[in-house]
Amino acid sequence: MALRKYFCTFPQSLIKEPIVSHTLNAKFGVIPNIRAASISEQMAMVAVEIEGSLEQIEHSVVYLRERGVKVEALQEGEE
Repeated sequence: MALRKYFCTFPQSLIKEPIVSHTLNAKFGVIPNIRAASISEQMAMVAVEIEGSLEQIEHSVVYLRERGVKVEALQEGEE
C-alpha cells in the first residue's frame, strides 16, 4: 500500500459532487482521507491523502484531472 498527499482545487461546477469521498473509493478502490478543506460558493480547496496501490492512486489522480480538478502533489508518501 502507498500513501500520497495532494492539494486539490475544485471548480465551482464540481463543488457539490462527492468526488473525493465517494467516487474515488467506489471507482478506484482507494481510501481518501480529507485532511483540510476550504469551501466557498465559487471554489473548493481540499488537502487529501489517498491510500492504495500506486496504480490505483495514479488512476484516481488522472480521473480528478480529467474532471477539471487541479491536483498538486504535496509530498511523496511511504510505500
